[in-house]
Amino acid sequence: MLDYIAIMRGLREDNDVKQREVADYLNIDQRVYSRYERGQNAMPVRFIPLLCDYYNVSADYLLGRTKEKDYPGADKNRKLGSTKRTANDRKK
Repeated sequence: MLDYIAIMRGLREDNDVKQREVADYLNIDQRVYSRYERGQNAMPVRFIPLLCDYYNVSADYLLGRTKEKDYPGADKNRKLGSTKRTANDRKK
């Protein structure tokens, strides 16, 4: 199993978030997200910054390159997924 898959799942579980909530944020079906989380399908790279924003972690942390979750300029007071925008909204 790739490190980022375990980290993605761990972040979701540690924050008591359902797969459906993350999938909705990414504007994808829950079943598709589930396949990413189980390593059955490769997750598109475009989702990495979205997940980093959602969980307020650095890409290095999400990809297993560091144990430090925060990144320079991180808003430590921001609530998980506090942005209501989805991946589709970001395209506008």
